[in-house]
Amino acid sequence: MPRVSVKSPAEISLMRESCRIVAEVIALIRSMIRPGVRTSELDAEAEAYIRSRGAVPAFKGYGHDKRNLFPGTLCISIDDVVVHGIPDGQTIEDGQIVSIDVGAQKAGYFGDGAATFPVGIVNDVKTRLLKVTEESLGKGIAMARAGNHLSDVGAAVQQYVEAAGFSVVRDLVGHGIGKNLHEEPSVPNYGVPGNGVVLKEGMTLAIEPMVNAGTSQVILDDDGWTVRTADGQPSAHFEHTVVIKAGGADILTK
Repeated sequence: MPRVSVKSPAEISLMRESCRIVAEVIALIRSMIRPGVRTSELDAEAEAYIRSRGAVPAFKGYGHDKRNLFPGTLCISIDDVVVHGIPDGQTIEDGQIVSIDVGAQKAGYFGDGAATFPVGIVNDVKTRLLKVTEESLGKGIAMARAGNHLSDVGAAVQQYVEAAGFSVVRDLVGHGIGKNLHEEPSVPNYGVPGNGVVLKEGMTLAIEPMVNAGTSQVILDDDGWTVRTADGQPSAHFEHTVVIKAGGADILTK
């Protein structure tokens, strides 16, 4: 079993502040998304806001390969891009769906969150995909309570998504979070209930369903970051950082 850290009330208080900044950034960027805006503009606004709050962007400069560190504050993933889209100046267009993923670190602790938004009028498949993905996050969070197993979270997401005719990405998962952006345990969006880590009060998790309209299979672009659906169908992504409590999860990025 992976070693999962339990956070003290003082640590959770610090994480709450980082997560509040994440939520504020997502709200700010949501208000700016419209046809004609460039992804680089959104990224610059997000970085300026995070730094104005005394925090630092968690994603900028992140990576295991020092020759290819992530260049942006935001991951901006459009239509068939699942996650880790680079904000390179692409112009956002009517009819697209745009996923915004953001992390912030303040006082040594991280927050992480994501949401996907429609641009103008989107088709019925995208509309339903956004609804189901966001609702699947809620289903997963509802199972994230002390005494449950970690797999109960992923199973709830998977069952809801697949019943709607969509698929969950299996190559990418959620994660523990705290002093590090990515900690144990991994949090898959699929699984069989009753398996894995037993959830305890004070554990902090980033739960993040990534849901595809078509196949669950994904491919990695040559840039080493951008992950796309293998069949070119759209994908949506929603994420909250939560702390496990006896009666249910407390959503820190709400």
